[in-house]
Amino acid sequence: MHIGSTRIAGKTLRIPAVVAASLALALGPSIAQSIPVQLGPTPPQDVMPMADKGLEIALAMLPSYVAETMERSMVPGVAVAVVHGGETVFSQGFGVRKLGDPAPVDPTTVFQVASVSKSISATIAAIQVTKGVVSWNDPVSSRLPGFALSDPYVTAHATIGDFFAHRTGLPFAAGDELEDLGFSRSDILARLSQLPLDSFRTSYHYANFSTTTGAEAVAAASGEVWEDLAQDVLYKPLGMTSTSSRHADYLARPNRAVLHALVDGRFQPLYDRDPDAQAPAGGVSSNVVDLAEWLKLLLGVGHAPRQPDIAAKDLQPAITAQSFSAPAHAADARSGFYGYGFNVGVNPNGRTGMGHSGAFLLGAGTYFQILPSADIGIVVLTNGSPVGAAESIAAQFMDTVQYGAPIRDWYPLYNGLMKGYYNPEGDLAGRQPPSDPQPAEPIASYAGQYGNTYYGTAQVTVDGDRLTLTLGPAGKRFPLQMWSGDEFAIPLSGENAPAGSLSSVRFAMQDGIATGFTIDYFDANGLGTWRK
Repeated sequence: MHIGSTRIAGKTLRIPAVVAASLALALGPSIAQSIPVQLGPTPPQDVMPMADKGLEIALAMLPSYVAETMERSMVPGVAVAVVHGGETVFSQGFGVRKLGDPAPVDPTTVFQVASVSKSISATIAAIQVTKGVVSWNDPVSSRLPGFALSDPYVTAHATIGDFFAHRTGLPFAAGDELEDLGFSRSDILARLSQLPLDSFRTSYHYANFSTTTGAEAVAAASGEVWEDLAQDVLYKPLGMTSTSSRHADYLARPNRAVLHALVDGRFQPLYDRDPDAQAPAGGVSSNVVDLAEWLKLLLGVGHAPRQPDIAAKDLQPAITAQSFSAPAHAADARSGFYGYGFNVGVNPNGRTGMGHSGAFLLGAGTYFQILPSADIGIVVLTNGSPVGAAESIAAQFMDTVQYGAPIRDWYPLYNGLMKGYYNPEGDLAGRQPPSDPQPAEPIASYAGQYGNTYYGTAQVTVDGDRLTLTLGPAGKRFPLQMWSGDEFAIPLSGENAPAGSLSSVRFAMQDGIATGFTIDYFDANGLGTWRK
């Protein structure tokens, strides 16, 4: 969600009578009487009026906003849809599906939507709440027998809503490192019990496998696997024929956008990103034509001619604040909020908005936003790593709808926020090997099989004159590079390890033979030690 400030000249500020009376008492009659009072329906009764012909201007300007942002960001392909009044009033593709291939992006081009999946999954959960299959307040452990977290109280009381709101106390990005190593969804959820927890319901830590846990509880209560449930209760009823929560379906689409990673300042089509393990949190693929139908549902629950059985009262908890995602840093600052799978905020004009960004470092950047008081929604999909392109396009459009023009240059702001994604990980990142390293033991001294209850078995093998470390069910191999003494280094790469990531591997030795090792990159929660 974007938050800024602006002055709207020539507009009537609508203030409830009780507020006007308070102003009269505090400021005196001359000031209070100079502020026009215009009562309106509740809600909203105190929002600022929309710009005259703002939507018409925004729709006319939207192609230029996209073109300008693509030129600045160099994102290869973009697709955009806008809905208003229960209709799709704009849908268009820009650029190409894959660099080096002239095939264009059009409104039916399928993209991986990344974390926009969280809001879609929350909608599916709300449908099941309406059907009486589950409640947002059902403890997850009552739906997933055997599921546990490290605190028995939290295990017993953490609800589906708690997991969708990222407020169970699970650490930031909990489980992502296991996904990178090839663990299945069920294996990852089973291992969450080993992670330390922050405070229950007063902390906020964004985690893909928090959303996934809540969604799995909904699926279990429904008697279906999640991917089938999504198809049955949302995609099929809305006619979202190009939408799926299975990666294989995305790969099978002939008209699909290829991921482009940002490497050395250039977008390149280098990787595939299989998010099946976290499908409810990041595994949806779709196009803007389909997603426009979903936005219409969000904006018009109970009014759309073709929609699933979903009650506004059951969706409402998802799109209202449940967690402080970004507590205000000062008295004059706004806080950020998270609902059940939706970011929630208040714009400078007093209007509430909901949305979510999606990002794969390996090559996707997506965003949607709805403005319920104006019955307007926009979705922007790109096939480039997150650089703020999707968010800035949507921000320019929504500003124009509300204020008649963008209130600031959004691209540099969002681009700056995204730069943190590209910071290398690991304690040795950016460091040079010691110029006078301590001697290591003979490399055979470090070989062997090592165990770890969280990450599983590791194998250190001698390959000629070097060592190789193998981790995870996928058998991911890392070359162990000499650093100093019994400390080695492993280069890292992938969705959660940007270019230049480098971590230490420190071996514990006894009588010249390794008895275990600790990998700094995997030790953020104190679980990164393997032992023979």
